[in-house]
Amino acid sequence: QVQLVESGGGLVQAGGSLRLSCAASRSIFSMNVMGWYRQAPGKQRELVARISSGGSINYADSVNGRFTISRENARRTVYLQMHSLKPEDTGVYYCSSVPALSWGQGTQVTVSS
Repeated sequence: QVQLVESGGGLVQAGGSLRLSCAASRSIFSMNVMGWYRQAPGKQRELVARISSGGSINYADSVNGRFTISRENARRTVYLQMHSLKPEDTGVYYCSSVPALSWGQGTQVTVSS
């Protein structure tokens, strides 16, 4: 059974930080690449960060230098540390494999100006 549970979102002022966590079932975490996606209001879901099982990492230009993705394989957990948050980072954040095979409920991040 595929299961993804995201947590850690919230309301934060611009310039603040949040740390998101995603607990994944074995079936999806065994995929080589895991990623964090976000969907801003009225926009398509986009991939913002990805990490392979070997630790290779890529970021979208919009978050590069501010977000850090990591994974803890023993716990089947993926993290997204977000710093210097901007109002345009507002959205629902999801984790999944890359490419995505399933979705969890996501976690809402709201950045106020």
